[in-house]
Amino acid sequence: MISHPSWIVLNILHKGGFEAYLVGGCVRDLLLNRIPKDFDVITTANLKQIRNKFHRAVIIGRRFPICRVHIKGSIIEVSSFETVAKHDEEKGKALSSLVPNRCDEKDLIRWRNSSNRDFTINSLFFDPFTCNIYDYNDGMSDLKLLKLRTLVPAHVSFQEDCARILRGLRIAARLHLSFSKDIERAMHDLSDSIAGLDKFRLMLEVNYMLSYGAAVPSICLLQKFNLLNILLPFQAAYINQQRSVKNSMMLMKLFFNLDKLVSCDHPADSSLWVGMLMFHLALVNNPQDALVVWTFASVLYHGNWKEGVEFARENAKLDVKFVPEISGFSETKSDEDLAKEVAQFAALVQDSVWALTETSNLLESMSRYPSFPCSGLVFIRRALQ
Repeated sequence: MISHPSWIVLNILHKGGFEAYLVGGCVRDLLLNRIPKDFDVITTANLKQIRNKFHRAVIIGRRFPICRVHIKGSIIEVSSFETVAKHDEEKGKALSSLVPNRCDEKDLIRWRNSSNRDFTINSLFFDPFTCNIYDYNDGMSDLKLLKLRTLVPAHVSFQEDCARILRGLRIAARLHLSFSKDIERAMHDLSDSIAGLDKFRLMLEVNYMLSYGAAVPSICLLQKFNLLNILLPFQAAYINQQRSVKNSMMLMKLFFNLDKLVSCDHPADSSLWVGMLMFHLALVNNPQDALVVWTFASVLYHGNWKEGVEFARENAKLDVKFVPEISGFSETKSDEDLAKEVAQFAALVQDSVWALTETSNLLESMSRYPSFPCSGLVFIRRALQ
């Protein structure tokens, strides 16, 4: 299950006289018999030595620089034990009293690095040449229990890096993990802090949640911990209202179907879930006849108006009454009227991108839910339309 490009990187470093391990989430996923989203390597070589070992490699990052290796059409991120050791010299002194018993020099290097990671299940090292797993934080035990636990108290961990809140939710959603009690409390207490994250980082984390086959559980967890109303306030208000009146949720049905089509090894492009949000937002604000919606989707799928209309007329039906999205169902609409209404709806879908990319338009859309709070945060780039 280890990718061929990862093996090439590991072998080149190993033959160069360096120790090289798989580390973090890929080890966790392999142990759970899941295909990892990506593979991260850590080595005893320094960054310059790593870069010199490969034809196409570049050092990126300021605070925690890594070497990004381009190989066989893939990108493998390779970090150095030296980087964390230099960055956390003072922390290393403070941790010296906590060194595990019977810890040799190699153990000490791995242990110090593991102590800087976010969750216990992400702190595992795997040596593919000896088939040894190194676990200094009871990560294996938590993995067997399917439990998410931070290495330090959760409030401290999330205050150090609030993006860990989103990462924790994403991992829990994909792997069906339970939370330790201190993580639950910390997530509730510190949820507002994610609004201060860089917009690129927010986009990255949300894309990981929605594009890799676990969108529905991710949305549910974001809603549970009051994070959806920060990231996607319109959608959070919609879900809140639909639950209160016990209506079927078209939005969740859309993402449920997306989850059946994508996975970690076959993720969706971010433009797909952004397009789905645009499509749904347009329907909530401008309910449409079911035949119009069927035709719009069918023409997109077939790439041909005639085939799309024929398919829609043959298969269109209203099994579930989606409110407020669907206004009714007309079987007698002429092709001319249908074309006009589909074109109008397509324009509405396209225009709805502004509510996802411009704060003023988001606030205008939120007038539909006057009693629901709105963060005013937008992090989706206009170029994704």
